[in-house]
Amino acid sequence: MQQLNTLLGTVNVIQSMGPGNCDISSICIDSRKAGKQSLFVAIKGTHTDGHAYISVAIDAGASAIVCEVLPAVITPTVTYLLVKDSAASLGNIATSFYGNPSSKLKLVGVTGTNGKTTVATLLYQLFRNYGHKTGLISTVENKINDRIVSSTHTTPDAITLNELLSQMVAVGCEYVFMECSSHAIHQHRIGGLIFAGALFTNLTHDHLDYHKTFAAYRDVKKTFFDTLDESAFAIVNKDDKNGSVMLQNTKASCYTFSMINMADFRVKIVEQDFNGMLLNIEGKEFWVQLTGEFNAYNICLVYATAFLLGKEKSELFAALSALKSVNGRFEYFQSATNITAIVDYAHTPDAIKNVLITINKIRTRNENLITVLGCGGDRDKTKRPIMAQVACELSDRIILTSDNPRTENPEVILDEMEAGVSGEHFKKVLRITDRKAAIKTAVASAERGDIILIAGKGHETYQDINGVKHHFDDKEEVKTYLEMMEK
Repeated sequence: MQQLNTLLGTVNVIQSMGPGNCDISSICIDSRKAGKQSLFVAIKGTHTDGHAYISVAIDAGASAIVCEVLPAVITPTVTYLLVKDSAASLGNIATSFYGNPSSKLKLVGVTGTNGKTTVATLLYQLFRNYGHKTGLISTVENKINDRIVSSTHTTPDAITLNELLSQMVAVGCEYVFMECSSHAIHQHRIGGLIFAGALFTNLTHDHLDYHKTFAAYRDVKKTFFDTLDESAFAIVNKDDKNGSVMLQNTKASCYTFSMINMADFRVKIVEQDFNGMLLNIEGKEFWVQLTGEFNAYNICLVYATAFLLGKEKSELFAALSALKSVNGRFEYFQSATNITAIVDYAHTPDAIKNVLITINKIRTRNENLITVLGCGGDRDKTKRPIMAQVACELSDRIILTSDNPRTENPEVILDEMEAGVSGEHFKKVLRITDRKAAIKTAVASAERGDIILIAGKGHETYQDINGVKHHFDDKEEVKTYLEMMEK
């Protein structure tokens, strides 16, 4: 139980109505979770407006309401706090309610279009291998040391996030590595948190359905760096022109990493195959169990972050060599008939391009590269034709199929993908709406030595169709059909 006035802290309250200070037992943004002496924060969301549920929260026992618009009917026994931005206020309230957990941890946030999950997970692996109690907050899963906590969003809401961080503090975690999505930054889900470091991977075409313009998307990422204090460090990709933009107004200590330009930390690929690659960082060569230029960048960023968190450079190379690939990120399987299947989460034009370029650099060109590709529904539509065209240019055969259609008609999604296929590539494209049938067809059509890329869903174990999640795992499907081919 905490006092309302204590929770408000730095929140700018425009107007207060009702009894005033009171005891608060919980905070919530979902009226269904409200109870006796709850503080309900009404947020205007993408799909629903919490202000419409203020009366429901009060009926459930809420004793205080934070809102941007006062309701028409005022309950005299309830305290109302009018603020300019409920979402921005929530971060500070949640931080206070859970005892400011991020101040008791070394919290490092990773933002960018691609690579967030890999970098955060590799850092988590690295510090666990060093013996540190460590937390992970990612798209794939959240972890408190070795205990898995289910993940529904890349970055949880501010209440869930602070509760998770407080659990990490309670078991003695020293470090936490978390993904910071553009949605989360824009919606103030990370508001009030204290970061020891902020990492920028890259910025490419994605989420324009939400941000509308690339400039807006970039500027949201930048605000993460703008809010860092002098004690934090910021590391950005110098080979991405947006890296310098991230650092323009930050108070943090600034560092860069690169494969091409002069930077504080530089990486070079000496050689690579599907099993991994030999890297050179600062003149030291070492082998890692990941492959591809994009992973070379990721490893370099992990190296730089670990060094800035106090790890000895001389020990880091062996530690990096021990890291395992991340679930659903360039995971490959090989059949007895020498057919290679790769499952990857690539769901942006740049990501699919990077994965296909990597495969093309490794293969001998005597084999066929067959790509199975879909695009998610209710998401950025402008990237659909671009992704299909990129896949056509870098593959020998393409099967266009469903990803997570969500509430959209999958045939319409495929129509929009096909619109990006130029005439010269028509003959190499096959359209199979059913994803299971598409994967089965890819395997059945493959010959000895061929390579199959199944892109888009990666670690996901479901397919979202009209709001219902049906079990579906790309890895399970391709393994099943590869085994059938061997019989």
